[in-house]
Amino acid sequence: MSVLNNTKPLILGISGASGLIYAVRALKFLLEANYGIELVASKSTYMVWQSEQNIRMPVEPIQQEQFWRQQAGVEGVGKLRCHPWGDVGANIASGSFRTLGMIVLPCSMSTVAKLAAGLSSDLLERAADVQLKEGRKLVIVPRETPFSLIHLRNLTTLAEAGARVVPAIPAWYHKPQTIEDIVDFVVARVLDQLEIDCIPIQRWQG
Repeated sequence: MSVLNNTKPLILGISGASGLIYAVRALKFLLEANYGIELVASKSTYMVWQSEQNIRMPVEPIQQEQFWRQQAGVEGVGKLRCHPWGDVGANIASGSFRTLGMIVLPCSMSTVAKLAAGLSSDLLERAADVQLKEGRKLVIVPRETPFSLIHLRNLTTLAEAGARVVPAIPAWYHKPQTIEDIVDFVVARVLDQLEIDCIPIQRWQG
């Protein structure tokens, strides 16, 4: 087994917002770069997979790991551990479990609201709350438009608490040719917030 890129894992939270391709592409590049990933998908994510792709996401952690690796097209590299959404006693629910930080990608506005209010009704929300209280990096990727005033106020609350808010807004100067080109640019900007550079994108040169 190859050596992991970092001894501390990164938490990838996936909520029930449209745009699961963002999570899949992030997972692909992170695993290929040999990062350790602790993944937790919210209960709503199961329904989104069914709605968007007509695919049933397994519940059991080992089967779910195989599912995500299959979706990302990555086998045998990196380290991926999946957690049930209701397992609030998991390692990532504790501040004593050290991490590189956490990305919520995509992030529903329901999840944004709960995080802004300090609510932890499932493992994803608890893990994100832990990152904030421990002063670690939390990156929120809202996938909604337009934003209501309530959405904006909740996002402002999270930004004031230390979270980085990176809406899924692509650029066009790199002349994307495929959907993956558009998605990968957004994912690269998300990972930039954690100082992770593992996606070959064309950056602005001036």
